Amino acid sequence: MKLSLETRDVGRVTIVRCQGRIVAGGESEALRAHVAWLLRDRRSIVLHLGEVVFIDSSGLGTMVRTLTSTRQARGDLKLCDVPEHIHKVLQLSHLSKLFDSHASEDHAVAAFYRAPAEAEQPVAKGRSVLCVDRSADVVTYIRELLRRGGYDVHTSNNLRDALILMRVSRFDLLLVSTDMTASPATEKSFREACAGVPVIELGTEFSTLEAGQATAELMEKIAARLQPGAA
Repeated sequence: MKLSLETRDVGRVTIVRCQGRIVAGGESEALRAHVAWLLRDRRSIVLHLGEVVFIDSSGLGTMVRTLTSTRQARGDLKLCDVPEHIHKVLQLSHLSKLFDSHASEDHAVAAFYRAPAEAEQPVAKGRSVLCVDRSADVVTYIRELLRRGGYDVHTSNNLRDALILMRVSRFDLLLVSTDMTASPATEKSFREACAGVPVIELGTEFSTLEAGQATAELMEKIAARLQPGAA
């Protein structure tokens, strides 16, 4: 089922009713592009998720990027009618505190008309993690997921930039997509830089797995690799 987006204005609030799947590819891009188009002249946006049947990690990353874009435009984005399966993923990934969620459209609209909420408190930094993946949605999702878990997270979409980061900073853990390629010299230098640092490979299936499953499996791997004495 492809993603369909139905938009209407309620006073100064714009409601985007999402139906279908928010997944890697055209669906995620359609949602991000649609909100970007709305931000030309609107600043108060509600995503109605009641009819979203599936969301993957890339879809969650798209939602985070969309929220960031809205706030950079001095607006805000809220969620309403969040299905239980998405609500559980938001809680599991600690993103429930990032998104302002409401039980209904009415409550979400009312929240925009009330005084704005206090600014979000910064997350304390902990163990340092570098995530390398081609997908901007995947790295956005992982960055927010781990930052809210107390990690200091850095991201890159290519090995050359990742190598630069590794030269200027020390990382306790690397998350690297298995499909990353570069010139032979860069790949060799990157492998050498990885020596002595725990590495978790992100398989190509990570971005298409059900978001809750992908999140749980990744967090288990991270916890295991960062335990004292882990191989």
